[in-house]
Amino acid sequence: MTEAAVRTTAPARWQDYVQLLKPRVMSLVVFTGLTGLVCAGEPMHPLLAAVAVLCIAVGAGASGALNMWYDADIDARMKRTRARPVPSGKVQGADALAMGITLSLLSCMTMFIAIGWLAASLLAFTIFFYAVPYTMWLKRTTPQNIVIGGLAGALPPVIGWAAAAHAVPLNAWLLCLIIFMWTPPHFWALSLYTSADYGKAGIPMGPVVWGAKKTRLQILIYSLLLIPVCQVPVFSGLGGVIYAAVAAPGGLMFLLLAWRLFKSQAGEGGAVGETGLYEVKAGSTDARNLFAFSILYLFALFAALLVERLLNMPAGLSL
Repeated sequence: MTEAAVRTTAPARWQDYVQLLKPRVMSLVVFTGLTGLVCAGEPMHPLLAAVAVLCIAVGAGASGALNMWYDADIDARMKRTRARPVPSGKVQGADALAMGITLSLLSCMTMFIAIGWLAASLLAFTIFFYAVPYTMWLKRTTPQNIVIGGLAGALPPVIGWAAAAHAVPLNAWLLCLIIFMWTPPHFWALSLYTSADYGKAGIPMGPVVWGAKKTRLQILIYSLLLIPVCQVPVFSGLGGVIYAAVAAPGGLMFLLLAWRLFKSQAGEGGAVGETGLYEVKAGSTDARNLFAFSILYLFALFAALLVERLLNMPAGLSL
C-alpha cells in the first residue's frame, strides 16, 4: 500500500480538523474583531464579549473549512497548499463540508441568540461571501479576486463593533476600509513569488494574468492609496498618539518597500524556495519583504488602537 493510500484510509486526527479552520487566518480575524469590539467603547458583559469573539472565531473557521472543501482540486496542485488536510487525504471532502456548514450555523445562531441580529447578520454575510462569491467564483475567474473578495476578511472589526454597540458607525467602516485596502498589496506581493503555483492551479492571480511588471505597479498604486487611509483614524476620533506614532512611520516604511518592489524584478524569475513561504530565491526578496512587513503593519495598527482603548487614552491628536 502506498503512502498516499495510507493517508487516505487512516482516521483523521484532531489536529487535521484544526488545520481545516485555517488557525493563522483565524488569529488575525479574532484580533481585528476584538479590536472592533473594544473600540466601540460600549459597556458589555465580559461573558457576552467572549461569546461574540468566539462566534467570530468559529465563523472564520467555518469559512476556512468550506474553502478547503471546495478548493481541494486546486490546493492539490500548489506546493504551499498540497499538504492541507483535504488534498493530502487526511480529511474527506464531505467531512470538511459538513464541518463548515455545522460551524457556520452554530456561530451565526449563537451570535443571534446571545448578541443580536445585526452582528449575526454581518457574520452570516461574511461567511457566505468568502465561501460562495469569493471561493466558488471570484478566485477562479478574475485577477480582481483578492480585491473584491477582500471584503470578507475586512468585516470582522465591523462585526465586533456591532456586537458591542448594536450599530456600525463610520469609524467601524473605517477599520473595514483599512483591511480592505491592505489586502491587495499584501496578497499580490505573495503572488509574485508563488506565481508558478497559481499558474499551475489555473488561478488568475495578478502575475499570471497581467505579468509581474503590472502587478508590481498595482501594488504600488494600492499602497499609495492605503497609507493615507491608515492616517484617517487620527482625525476621526478613533486613534490617538500611540496610533499616530505607529501609522505614520510604519506607513512610510510600507511605501518604501512598495517602491523598492516596484523597481525590482520580483516575479520575473525568482520564486518561493523549497524550505518555506518566507524562503525565496534571489530576485523575489523585495516581494517577500513587503509581504512580511504588511502583516506586521496591520497588526501594529490594530494593536495600537486596542492598547489606547484598554488604557482609556484620549483619541485624536491635540493640535
